[in-house]
Amino acid sequence: MKIGFIGLGSMGSPMASRLLQAGHKVTVYNRTAERAQTLVAMGASRASQVSDACHGDVVITMLADDGALESLSFGDAGVIRSLGRGAIHVSCSTISVALSKKLTEAHAAKGQQFVSAPVFGRPQAAAEGKLFIAAAGLPDALDTCVPVFEALGQRTFRFGADPWRANLVKLAGNFLIASVIESLSEAMALAGKAGLEQREFLVFLTSTLFSAPVYETYGRLIAEKQFEPAGFTAPLALKDVRLAIAAGEGLHAPLPIASLVHDRLLRLLARGGDSLDWSAISKLAAEDAGLN
Repeated sequence: MKIGFIGLGSMGSPMASRLLQAGHKVTVYNRTAERAQTLVAMGASRASQVSDACHGDVVITMLADDGALESLSFGDAGVIRSLGRGAIHVSCSTISVALSKKLTEAHAAKGQQFVSAPVFGRPQAAAEGKLFIAAAGLPDALDTCVPVFEALGQRTFRFGADPWRANLVKLAGNFLIASVIESLSEAMALAGKAGLEQREFLVFLTSTLFSAPVYETYGRLIAEKQFEPAGFTAPLALKDVRLAIAAGEGLHAPLPIASLVHDRLLRLLARGGDSLDWSAISKLAAEDAGLN
């Protein structure tokens, strides 16, 4: 397929690389052009502006937040004005339900199709093509995107014809991960305060009732205090939890734990944790327990 890829951050770059490895013809664009160099060396074409990446069958966006995606989608030379009739915009970004609905309507008005396909997994999973993809959009658009999804992930889950539903799944999922990190941080601090070796405690947890990747991955980061380089930064985590709270407000679904985690992340940022992995909130639980 002829694919445009916009956004070459820690997740976008390995995802674009997977598409190249799968034999797709990929044109890449990033505001910081230097980030495209490795992909160009692999055979990608470099777009000098957003519109240059919008001449294929599909354009994929993997951007940090609503502001970035909205700017590049609705600008004068943005995705919506540049994409051909019948072409598909696949958003892999974690964005608000409101923006997803806005993009769906705008693309439909132009005779284009919009698919939300946010991904679950850290950069290493993206590099290995082991992401999990939550996808929603019209059935024919999703069918067209199957080769893309197969290159990027190990499994794709469909959540219906309304793209915003996939975004809600992503926000709910990230809220759950953040909640696990917070509760695991508190449990690890409790064990540490009692004099238990945290790594041994983690082995017990992940070998019995909590043998899930989220506990294994983040438990290891917490036990080893490995918060840099960040696989997912605290500011992005705060953004996602905030969007989950907004989605809950819109649906009249209270999320009291999300509010707690929101404040925890905000406290981490107030203490200079902007570059740290979101698992660094464990430092706060340790400090609250009187641990160094």
